[in-house]
Amino acid sequence: MGIRATAVVCLALVATALITTGCASAEGTSVTSTAERFLSAAGEGRGGQACLLLAPEAARSLDDCEKQIVSVGLRAGAVRGVDVWGDEARVRVDGDTLFLHRFPDGWRVRAAGCEPRPEQPYECEVNT
Repeated sequence: MGIRATAVVCLALVATALITTGCASAEGTSVTSTAERFLSAAGEGRGGQACLLLAPEAARSLDDCEKQIVSVGLRAGAVRGVDVWGDEARVRVDGDTLFLHRFPDGWRVRAAGCEPRPEQPYECEVNT
């Protein structure tokens, strides 16, 4: 492969990396926005708004979503990390971890109030 062909291949790889990073960044922003709106609503006593941001299975797991979601003690905090894997995501905020799933109408919270446990799955206050 000549120098010119190598340069073209390198430029194509760089362009692909930039496009992929841009998409991941946009997804991370959407995931973060949903998590922040959910935690804000739950923490400020707006249970109805918080429940609308839950995945359907998570909302059904609560007997009275609007009351229970505000009693869990969820609070907004600084986002410490966002990981997106296809239609699944994890958002780490001060004192909490949330898991989200992408539905046709956008991201929804599948689990919240989650704490890591050594060599075991997270333990969550709200989950599917």
